[in-house]
Amino acid sequence: MEGPTDAASVAAIASWHANAVRLQLNEDCWLNINMGGSAYGGAAYQSTITNYVKLLHQRGLYVVLSLAWNAPGASQARDQQVMADADHAPAFWSSVATAFKSDPAVAFDLYNEPHDISWACWLNGCTTSGGWQAAGMQSLVNAVRSTGARQPLLLGGNGWASDLSQWLQYKPNDPANALVASFHVYGPSFSQCTTTSCLNSTVAPVAQRVPVVTGEMGENDCTHGYIDVFMPWADSLGISYLGFTWDAWPNKCASGPTMILDYSGTPTNYGVGFKNHLLAIVP
Repeated sequence: MEGPTDAASVAAIASWHANAVRLQLNEDCWLNINMGGSAYGGAAYQSTITNYVKLLHQRGLYVVLSLAWNAPGASQARDQQVMADADHAPAFWSSVATAFKSDPAVAFDLYNEPHDISWACWLNGCTTSGGWQAAGMQSLVNAVRSTGARQPLLLGGNGWASDLSQWLQYKPNDPANALVASFHVYGPSFSQCTTTSCLNSTVAPVAQRVPVVTGEMGENDCTHGYIDVFMPWADSLGISYLGFTWDAWPNKCASGPTMILDYSGTPTNYGVGFKNHLLAIVP
């Protein structure tokens, strides 16, 4: 999400009967590296995130903190890479977990959307096609758990988090036994696995073994026909979902699957399907 972070905007989110918000973070900003002397990194950034998390909690909202923007070495984190980088991502998670380890209403999404890597790299890291070292999910789990934090950890699948086909096979070791499979889906046909047959064959078996959260759910045609089918399917299996995205972009759905027309919470044609479903299942 983007936009205002005041009490009124949080109240608008809560008015949809949502119970969780996912915040995407930048490792450079949190660690205050590669910032070129900017005053917005480090303590300033950390304080802003921490205070916003507290404000969301006041409205009964859980918060998922996700590493989304990263880069190796001295490169600035202006985009998401194929995988978390070994240079900074473990240090990022060690710091974030230390800051929030006493907050039971927070979960950690270790890397937003791994893509164009092998499952072996997903687990253990590798040298990427760009020549830098990726951090595997196991090292990120270790970084969080070494702080004493025991919150649930979301691990996005491969293929921009749309592929859970080998998630169970490559599941990292976790001493807290609190790993969650994160799945991203954009219908009707934008993501890798959108059909009911694919969902039943690749996502449902994972949900029988571990919790599954649809970390991003969207629809790229600015309607709600696809999510109207997906959400009841997910409900039947106890799979959670977070709608993407709470952004009032100037050209609305043309920029992507935004749920709102303004930050008071007026829904788009896509958002109205998500809002009505939440209001129906959480009176």
